[in-house]
Amino acid sequence: MAKEQEILQIGGREVTVTNPSKVYFPDAGYTKGDVVRYYQAVAEGALAGIRSRPMALKRFVDGIAKEPFFQKRAPDNTPDWLHTAQLTFPSGRTADEIVVEDAAGLAWINNLGCIDLNPHPVRADDLDHPDELRVDLDPVPGVSWAQIRDVAMVCREALEAVGLVGWPKTSGSRGIHINVRIERRWTFPEVRRAALALARDVEHRAPDLATSKWWKEERHGVFLDYNQNAKDRTVASAYSIRPLPDGRVSTPLTWDEVPTVEAEAFTILTVPARFAAIGDPGAGIDGTVGSLEALLALSERHEAEGEGDAPWPPNYAKQAGEPPRVQPSKARRPKSGYEPGRGEVGGPPPEVAAERAAAVAAGDPNAGLPTDWEGSRPTPTGRRKTSIPVVEIARAASRAEALEGLERWKARHLHVVPFLEAADVLVDGMRGRSSLWYRVRVNLVHVPEADRPVQEALESDYDPWAGQDIEAWRAQTNRSRTPTSRRPRAQTGPEGKG
Repeated sequence: MAKEQEILQIGGREVTVTNPSKVYFPDAGYTKGDVVRYYQAVAEGALAGIRSRPMALKRFVDGIAKEPFFQKRAPDNTPDWLHTAQLTFPSGRTADEIVVEDAAGLAWINNLGCIDLNPHPVRADDLDHPDELRVDLDPVPGVSWAQIRDVAMVCREALEAVGLVGWPKTSGSRGIHINVRIERRWTFPEVRRAALALARDVEHRAPDLATSKWWKEERHGVFLDYNQNAKDRTVASAYSIRPLPDGRVSTPLTWDEVPTVEAEAFTILTVPARFAAIGDPGAGIDGTVGSLEALLALSERHEAEGEGDAPWPPNYAKQAGEPPRVQPSKARRPKSGYEPGRGEVGGPPPEVAAERAAAVAAGDPNAGLPTDWEGSRPTPTGRRKTSIPVVEIARAASRAEALEGLERWKARHLHVVPFLEAADVLVDGMRGRSSLWYRVRVNLVHVPEADRPVQEALESDYDPWAGQDIEAWRAQTNRSRTPTSRRPRAQTGPEGKG
């Protein structure tokens, strides 16, 4: 049977959409074709958020009912008219990521199953200096939507106090995003440092509503996730459809709308009509480029008052000046008693970075890769032994399957369950070669030592490399690092626009 397809002519380019009637949103009935048509209806606004930016492809090839997989490298069948940009990661490895410049490129990645769009905060012609500071308002469980809106308004005040203009949008999920266009003068660590200073300032202005605290046990209200500004982190951009049952959209707002906005009002059905009626409320962002000097000066004042760096995400090497990576309630010695970090600019210590880069250059495609899986021989951390009593329970392709394994383990060890605290169950989303998989571990620190179960065979033992042609992958990885590419690099003007 011939495969269903639809051929679109967009801006003089031909884009084939395969299986356009495939259902992507089972509850609402939205199809792959609906997703493509939505993005074409709001293309001008969607492109404003992704144009000239490299982006990781988050592919929902079977719709939102199945787990997506991540693809950093441009597929082999990428058309010649789509640009790429080569990103370098702390491991020393590189990837040619897609750079979308026009509506045809937008339709092409939609056809790959990209429901939401996840661009980096840099332009392809300068990958080291972000032009966007991103404020991510992430509520802790139980926080009302009204409180999130209130914190957004406080953020506006804090930004204006340092001469910056914020452009709000619903996240399309649980929070609100505020994007700030900045001069391309500062590195990723500097932009993150500025975001941390802003988060602390908002917390000082509204201590009952907002928090800058990284550890969940210390949070209350709305968390300002400063770490979204670390290198290699991406956030769903403006007009992205989010993988929620109602097809909700991350929608740009005017500040006048924020105090009364309801996130559920914006969906794949309603946003095109709104866009046609009022245009893009975020269209002026490129005309409000600002400086981070005042925020960095505020950061210096915080540091002088004893507020230094804050924790980085767990998948980053511990950085120089970073506080101990231990939950405050679990700390058993003063901060000075913990080994200091030596990582730099978000990556590993310089000698480790040099060693990895040399290994990659010598042709080792596995240099710097995580080693969190060892088939059926689990260890608590995957890399080294630890004095923390952690047992690994399951590795699975989906979160649900991993948690099912946890429940089976609990059923066998009922005597342990009363001692476990919520923070003792560690559920990690792990990025494999191209897909997201899940690992469940249990910290037995609160269980009497004599009653602690030993490490057992995993309830499920998912191997992200199973069925993969490793030699073919190595060849493809090596090709992606060659100095030339059959695809053109993104060509951008002095302001980073195509």
